[in-house]
Amino acid sequence: MNRSQIDDLVNLMRMEYLEMPDLKLTMPQARRLWDAPVDLCEQAMSVLVQAGFLVKSRDGAFLRRGDAFESTVPMARLV
Repeated sequence: MNRSQIDDLVNLMRMEYLEMPDLKLTMPQARRLWDAPVDLCEQAMSVLVQAGFLVKSRDGAFLRRGDAFESTVPMARLV
């Protein structure tokens, strides 16, 4: 796995969550949706959580934090 793969998946995830604001996925669901290996999916989700774009709920699902993160900072800089 390389940085480009992480960046690509982060950008794909971010687009999906922006298109579907109520999207709520567990890690296994996210892996299936994006057909991503465990380590790649975990790293991409971690980037989005650290950036404040996603939060992890008590039940382990990832959901969009809200419109608070509408940054113009490219996601690649956050990895």
